[in-house]
Amino acid sequence: MTADVSRPRSPFPYDLLPQVPAFTLASDDIAEGERMEDQFTAVHDNVSPELHWSGAPQGTRSFVVSCFDPDAPSPSGFWHWTILDLDASVTALPRGAGESDLLLEGAATHVRNDGGTHAWYGPYPPDGDGEHRYVFAVHALDVDTLGLDDEASAAAVACQVSFHSLGRALLTATYSMPGPLSPGARAALDPATGTGGQ
Repeated sequence: MTADVSRPRSPFPYDLLPQVPAFTLASDDIAEGERMEDQFTAVHDNVSPELHWSGAPQGTRSFVVSCFDPDAPSPSGFWHWTILDLDASVTALPRGAGESDLLLEGAATHVRNDGGTHAWYGPYPPDGDGEHRYVFAVHALDVDTLGLDDEASAAAVACQVSFHSLGRALLTATYSMPGPLSPGARAALDPATGTGGQ
């Protein structure tokens, strides 16, 4: 028997944080509001998607890149990817860069994701739980380094980012696993009809 993880969907996570100027994040592999291809998920090949960004604020000294699922059945969501201390000269990550620190430039490092690895951990939502949102963020920071090592939690990195962010670029993709939606999940996704997605 499959557990019923019905629950209300969380608000968009960055709506609840201090607002900062926006810049542009795009990808050759994923599109805003669209379903991610299977190859980028932990269900399949677990390859991190290509990302590139532009328009970071003047004074940017480093970047933090992350991917967060606010729809995971957890009080704290699920951190899929965090790269710390990416040099300000870097404005793109090629497909597969999330495999290890060896594929990152300079002093950049991965911190542990909620799957327990220092790498990209792709989407793997519960069966029949509807569309989950995967929010990719690039934060432009006013410091060269946050002074954290790769044993820091992704949540600790996110907290420190809030004190040093000059700007934020966002891109949200979705993914779901096949299976019938539970009645509670249907109601959470669309309380009016009980049938739609987000």
